[in-house]
Amino acid sequence: MNEQIYTNYRLQLPDQEVLGTLVIRDGTIADIQPGVVAQGQNGDGDYLLPGLIELHTDNLERCISPRPKVRFPFDAAALYHDRELISAGVTTVCDAIAVGDVTPTSIRLTQFEPMIGAIEQGQEQGRFAVDHRLHLRCELVYEHAYNVTEQYADHPLLSLISLMDHTPGQRQFADIEKYKQYYMGKHGISALEVDAFIQDRIEAQGTHADRNRQNLVQLARTKQIALASHDDATVEHVQQAVADGAAIAEFPTTLDAAKEAHRHGLQILMGAPNLILGGSHSGNISAMELVEIDLVDIISSDYVPQSLLQSIFLITRTTGKPIHQTMRLVTINPAKAIGLEGDRGSLEIGKRADFVTVHDDGVLPRLTSVVRQGQRVA
Repeated sequence: MNEQIYTNYRLQLPDQEVLGTLVIRDGTIADIQPGVVAQGQNGDGDYLLPGLIELHTDNLERCISPRPKVRFPFDAAALYHDRELISAGVTTVCDAIAVGDVTPTSIRLTQFEPMIGAIEQGQEQGRFAVDHRLHLRCELVYEHAYNVTEQYADHPLLSLISLMDHTPGQRQFADIEKYKQYYMGKHGISALEVDAFIQDRIEAQGTHADRNRQNLVQLARTKQIALASHDDATVEHVQQAVADGAAIAEFPTTLDAAKEAHRHGLQILMGAPNLILGGSHSGNISAMELVEIDLVDIISSDYVPQSLLQSIFLITRTTGKPIHQTMRLVTINPAKAIGLEGDRGSLEIGKRADFVTVHDDGVLPRLTSVVRQGQRVA
């Protein structure tokens, strides 16, 4: 029997904080008790909370292409990505794999297959420290979005499908000028080309979006895969998501959309970078504004893995809510959203021993260890 004892930690339990002792046996939480014992690892009063669960991160793309025209081998990039996540305290991740894009030269039109292959292979061979799942981000204006996604519908790692529409003039880019700045800066589209590019994207939406949406919604229902809407900006967008059977509303861009999503019981997901930076880079609703009125259920690191843990301590300092409440946004709530709450997401006897220990100096929280299934991995 393999046993570890962690004592004198501020244990963040589902409904309270307890200064106490956690006992791990064979990768599972075997006992939780208040008080300090004489044996085991002494935490000196640091925090101990469940491993973080990430539903939407583009970090693998950054590891593949850290600079324009640079392409790292997919297996190496997947390992770099895994190590960045585990060092940020993430023990379960849904890797966001884009199926299609609005730019016709984007690597997102061709890289989904080798990205999925690298994740699958790394998981099978025990190469990863994090438990990896798949989140297929389906761009509705991409002609082949449904056909590609359907190929992976029975993939054992597929946990989430989201419906994207980055057509200019709506959702994330309701402000056309913001859209121009973003795509000219990120994708190198010139000022002379951008108006024609915008018109082409609008036409593609009219041709492909409705058909792809209908087929993808039916696929998610048939295969019982969790479905998310993305960048909802209006009440009508949310009502469409509800009709589609979405369970998650990713990054609503307005207060009206967030309120409507909450009214219908959708789990509202917002970005940790938005929280830390004090607002959206696209000029949309502030995540903290939604947090302060209890309209956020899940936090995602999006494109900065280290921001996930920091966001929870930031919310605690801003709202006065205890860590055991704010941590739900990155632990049990995302676990529930994709049906994993039975074995992870909270410190409870019988669950996987996935947890992190954290020292907080009042400025920034600092991870001191990451444990997955009872084994220290960072």
